[in-house]
Amino acid sequence: MKYRLMDLLACPICKKFPLELKVFTESSIQPPQKISRCELYCAYHNIEISSNVPTDCSKCYSIEIRDGIIICSNCGRWYPIEEEIPRMLPDELRKRNEDVGFLSKWRSRIPEKILLEGKPFSLISQKT
Repeated sequence: MKYRLMDLLACPICKKFPLELKVFTESSIQPPQKISRCELYCAYHNIEISSNVPTDCSKCYSIEIRDGIIICSNCGRWYPIEEEIPRMLPDELRKRNEDVGFLSKWRSRIPEKILLEGKPFSLISQKT
């Protein structure tokens, strides 16, 4: 996944924008020849875009996010990024075992609030 995607994503449940991104692993790639600047939000610098804010788009485009988590601070939902793919599914299509496994694997990198109270699953909810 590219940081650039965060300029387009909103929470599929409550529609909040922008979402919070926590990157666990990333890799270097060759950036494309044509680079588009983010329009509203730059996740690489974690800032809202304005015309006078300098960005480092070439550097941003040379990074592929391999693993991480996308968090909605409004409704408390979280979405895993695994093997470069963000999985932004509605609650009814998510699998408890996979999600709890993700939380367990990356627990040292995930905010405690998500581990304990995240939706649709948390480490606490695995027992229910």
